[in-house]
Amino acid sequence: MSLGDEIKKGIAAHGMWKNRLRGAVDTGKADVTLDAAGKDNLCEFGKWLYGSTIPATAKSHPEYETVKKLHARFHQSAAKVLAAALGGKKAEAEAMLGNTAEFTTVSGDLTRAMMAWQQKAK
Repeated sequence: MSLGDEIKKGIAAHGMWKNRLRGAVDTGKADVTLDAAGKDNLCEFGKWLYGSTIPATAKSHPEYETVKKLHARFHQSAAKVLAAALGGKKAEAEAMLGNTAEFTTVSGDLTRAMMAWQQKAK
């Protein structure tokens, strides 16, 4: 799979996290552990991001480092939301998914950075 395809797949997968978190808020249950949600090297994109298949030229772009940092922040933020949801703090978890909340901001920043990296790597 090409670099662009991997990034595109990662964008889609991370876009689904809001739905996953919303489901956890609604049900108090999750399909991922809190520990796994907070680690940026366990999702498929993270495994790829830290793996050996990315060409050195792609890793040399500043966008790669930006994506790595934002990806880590994304998972840390997702874990905070999930902790609130699984801890029965529904209102707090819902607020953490709001338009100006950390998770939403980091998610948008990550998506934009991934798209910039994708464009640069063409």
